[in-house]
Amino acid sequence: MKDIMNLTKKIAFGVSVGFLSNFAFGQTLQEGINSADSHKYAAARQVFTDMVAKSATAENYFYLGNSYLTQFEPNFEKAQEIFNKGLEADKKSNLNKIGLASVKLGRGDKSAIAQIQGIVKDSREKDADVLYRAAEALTLFGGAANADTAIEYLNKAIERSAKNGTPAHYYYTLGDAYRLKLTNSPQVAGSAMTAYEKALPSAKNKASVFTRIGTLWMQAQQWQPAKENIDKAIAADPTYAPAYKAKAAYDIRYQQNALATQDLINYAKYADEDPDTQLEISKLFFTNEDYGNSKIYLDKVFDKVEDPIKYKLRAYLSYADGDYAAAKSSMDMFLSKAEKTRVLPADQGLQGLIAAGLAKDETDATKKAALMTESQQKIAIAKAAKDETMKWDEELVKIKGGGAVNQASVDAGPTNPQIEGLKKMVAANPQDTDALFKLANAYQEAKNWNGAIHSWTKMSGLLPDWAPAYYSQGYAYQQAGNTELATIAYEKYIATVKPADMEASKETLSYAYFAVAYLVKDSNPAKAKDYASKSVQLNPTYQDAVNLNNQLNK
Repeated sequence: MKDIMNLTKKIAFGVSVGFLSNFAFGQTLQEGINSADSHKYAAARQVFTDMVAKSATAENYFYLGNSYLTQFEPNFEKAQEIFNKGLEADKKSNLNKIGLASVKLGRGDKSAIAQIQGIVKDSREKDADVLYRAAEALTLFGGAANADTAIEYLNKAIERSAKNGTPAHYYYTLGDAYRLKLTNSPQVAGSAMTAYEKALPSAKNKASVFTRIGTLWMQAQQWQPAKENIDKAIAADPTYAPAYKAKAAYDIRYQQNALATQDLINYAKYADEDPDTQLEISKLFFTNEDYGNSKIYLDKVFDKVEDPIKYKLRAYLSYADGDYAAAKSSMDMFLSKAEKTRVLPADQGLQGLIAAGLAKDETDATKKAALMTESQQKIAIAKAAKDETMKWDEELVKIKGGGAVNQASVDAGPTNPQIEGLKKMVAANPQDTDALFKLANAYQEAKNWNGAIHSWTKMSGLLPDWAPAYYSQGYAYQQAGNTELATIAYEKYIATVKPADMEASKETLSYAYFAVAYLVKDSNPAKAKDYASKSVQLNPTYQDAVNLNNQLNK
């Protein structure tokens, strides 16, 4: 499953845009800078709060307010409140004026762009920090259309600051601004790389630079240098949390779910307990299809965070668990609280799937028809946007076949002491594929088909390249009577068998081709003929396949 939380920009940048690095403000400010750059936002905010308490200057208010903008999900209301306090301290403060304009821009008000440009003009472009902050705002919230203006301001900021030594984060943000241009141009990518490399000599933490370079290579789909630079970041500072987040994105790209889970565990270990950070961790686990860990982290902070995205995440988790009523309630709450700019095509698609799930059990014919119409319309929006957050058609097949297999449906099936013991082992270590394999087989032997489906699905999530898990899913679905999902799983098995394993897998492949041919012989005779023929070619002694092949070719 792709990322449902619109995290692309944050993953691409790898780390949030930095803060002013100027030793004239003392070591305390530098500690705040380092904490924020390391995704320790609670620690950073504490530093900036202490700075305001000691000296309530406009600048110190700005640093505190800006920390609410550069966190994962900006808290515009809190940032605005603090920037206003900064202007009360100094009504001429350009930094806090830019802060307020950033809030407007982040909320989707494009008039803020002209406002930012006006502040820069009024400053006569003499103050490097004003130029930098204007560029930072455009980089964070202005999108590709304003990348060139951000680049222009950053180059001027670098020029103005050269005499006293350009701070590393000026170069960081310049690289980020180039990446906003959303182009595959080697020249643009090269300019971003040059900016990051210029940050290396003055960067207090080389891991920060290597992480950005690594994510730039990822953006260019150059995976080997991406991994090399992420590894350099971890070697430079094994406690630098954003490097593990970047590595998780790399491992998710390669469907190395078990490795990604360990990366996210490390990320959680080295980031701090700030509720917004914990919410981000929950989202990342969800992206990795690790719903158990996602729910754990979400439940920890649900009542501590204000961001309405928590309701969206809970809606997805409830949907994954087959609780369509709870999913609808959470999604409705998100839509009622979130700004319209934060509602994605995938959210419409999810609403469509939820409607289909509710329609499945609706007894009133009129209501059922209305839900199915809503389902078709909402899913069409996601498809029209070419959104691939979920496999929309496959999810509809699951709903038609009875909905998601959840733990409640598993527990309602047959069990025995062996199953109960293995369940405890898997609960203690969800990444223990050996215990999970034994549990899946134990469920099959007990003819608890939901348990087998649930376990084999977890196995394919942890080991997506291990073909046998898909075959076993197909068998379990077939035994449970869900022929459409059985067909999909058998097809996944056929597609996942590696060429090097083809000879050793001939017999099982023959079974899979036969199973698909048998299941689709009435709905798709041409495919059934093709697959029955392939089954016989792989195993000429497989009598069931021979008989079906003869029958289909009469």
